Amino acid sequence: MVAVRIPPNLFGIPFGLAGLGNTWILAGRGGAVPVWVGNTLLVIAAVTWLAVVVAYLVSVRGAIVDDMVSPVSGPFVSLAVITPMLLAAQGVAPYEMGTARVLVDVFLALTVVYGGWITGQWIYGRIDIDQIHPGYFLPTVAGGLIASAAASAVGQRTLADIMLGLGLICWLVLGSLILNRLFTRPALPAALVPTLAIEVAPAAVAGLALLARNGGKIDIWVMLVSGYELLLVIAQIRLLPAYLRLRFAPSFWAFTFSWSAVATVTVHWINENEVPGARVYTYVVLAAISVLIGAIAIRSLVATARGRFLPSAAPPAS
Repeated sequence: MVAVRIPPNLFGIPFGLAGLGNTWILAGRGGAVPVWVGNTLLVIAAVTWLAVVVAYLVSVRGAIVDDMVSPVSGPFVSLAVITPMLLAAQGVAPYEMGTARVLVDVFLALTVVYGGWITGQWIYGRIDIDQIHPGYFLPTVAGGLIASAAASAVGQRTLADIMLGLGLICWLVLGSLILNRLFTRPALPAALVPTLAIEVAPAAVAGLALLARNGGKIDIWVMLVSGYELLLVIAQIRLLPAYLRLRFAPSFWAFTFSWSAVATVTVHWINENEVPGARVYTYVVLAAISVLIGAIAIRSLVATARGRFLPSAAPPAS
């Protein structure tokens, strides 16, 4: 049997499934669909996360540090600790607040530690500008903003505000750096092109953090970040030719959480504004994001069955 190497970007699978579950749960709380559908998706995400963690630890054989210091794969390692924080806030908090608070605090602390460590690594280890990609948003921007929303979900308001500041400031700094690289340097290699979808995520996740903080009300701050989100969603249309040229790969899971975050914010807007035909619009959003993620999941299963999904492990050094 050929050994396979579990790349860190596979943590994007449970991350994307958790994002889809979040969208369905919000729609369920608005009365459009049964809440159990979202909860089932979160259970699937949790099982998938555990499976990926175990498979990853077995496949790397003690070489985790190599992934952590890699300027390409290092950011994706953060999803190993960000995803369970999201799952605890969405799937556990409504039913067992004490347990959820412990889980959120543990994985929030790990998220901050890893975010601080990798920031230091980028300073100490040095990186070439051409190695930077939108996945750099994950450890501190996505990590900080999801931590803020999670802390709000378990009633820790001060901690939520601190994490909101961490995520927003890192977004400002890294967002400028990443766009400078994308605007002025050579195109990303094909394997990293799907990470361009992550560009829509920071504004969407910032909106979700703000909504969690203020009880789901669409205030001026949510409107401000939603305006920028709209810009980058439209920008993705221009990127379609680049996406359509790609061969399917595990990196396609970069589309999943990014667009599920956009879908979740959209459902918030539909619910809050009580627009005519709101339920129909909610169904359209749910169908679109479910088809997208479902198609990627099916393609992944088919590729796995054919032995074409995961890269072969490098032979051990002699």
